[in-house]
Amino acid sequence: MIFLALFLTIIVGLGWYYLMITDFSFVFMMLGLAIFFLIAFYIIQFAINKFLLEKIRPIYKIIDFVPHKDKKDKEEIKLSHGFVELSEVEQDVGNWAKNQRQEIERLKELERYRKDFVGNVSHELKTPIFNIQGYILTLLEGGLEDPNINKLYLNRTEKSIDRMISIVEDLESINKLETGELKPQFSVFDIVKIVEDVYEMEQRLSKERKISLMFAGKPDKPLMVKADRKRIIEVLTNLVVNGVKYGEKNGFIKISFYDFDDKIMLEVSDNGIGIDKKDLPRIFERFFRVDKSRSREQGGTGLGLSIVKHIIEAHNQTINVQSVFNEGTTFTFTLEKAKY
Repeated sequence: MIFLALFLTIIVGLGWYYLMITDFSFVFMMLGLAIFFLIAFYIIQFAINKFLLEKIRPIYKIIDFVPHKDKKDKEEIKLSHGFVELSEVEQDVGNWAKNQRQEIERLKELERYRKDFVGNVSHELKTPIFNIQGYILTLLEGGLEDPNINKLYLNRTEKSIDRMISIVEDLESINKLETGELKPQFSVFDIVKIVEDVYEMEQRLSKERKISLMFAGKPDKPLMVKADRKRIIEVLTNLVVNGVKYGEKNGFIKISFYDFDDKIMLEVSDNGIGIDKKDLPRIFERFFRVDKSRSREQGGTGLGLSIVKHIIEAHNQTINVQSVFNEGTTFTFTLEKAKY
């Protein structure tokens, strides 16, 4: 294009020069030649563009229109008549390539998640399975006849089986919550009374660990919420038990209530070991454990906080966590306030 413009400029310049020094016939010849080249250029450009568009149209249709069936018919007509500029095609292909890269990264992330999930499940199930295998082999090799061994090992076997059942049940609950199969059964109840019930259920464990269960200013009247009573008990139990298991001796767990216009917010705080800042984004992941060795010593499936998050989100509410390592952790979640 630059060379053509330069060429035409030279021809017009020569024509003007000869206009000053010679007759008009040569000038008209040069100007006619310039006009001929200009028209020829646009004809050739149009032919090349049409040829290229004909070649790339099938690819362009696949890239730009097949994944977007909701596009308007006029856009398809525009393409079929060949009115798409090459610059538009370049932009669309670039966008398509970017989207494909993002999709590939998403699929890679899902694959990593799948591998981690399968690895975590197998690891969690492996411990109780190996324990059961060891206990049964000991009993078969003569321990069954020893009264000091048989009952002890049978009780240990039962605990390992219970652990496996808990893992499977928790995974089933998460799956049902994710797919929407397990929908909240809403009812109206006093959330303060529910906290009292949970505290009472976990009183024995908290006394063993020397953890105090308390209110931060207990409300003097009921706080009525609309939620699934059974599931909210599960949420509070998981949070309280976590605080007891990983709290420091002579520590505390404190629950606060905040009454907003259409929501009740609960804070469950402790002064335990806390969570490192780098681990906070993963705290609700399945099987994620901040301290793996200590977590397994304390029992549990590693699915409790994941279940908590799924239950709260199934209620169309939110849950957040704040923590300072070696100082404590606070979980905050909301529930719908019951209307009278």
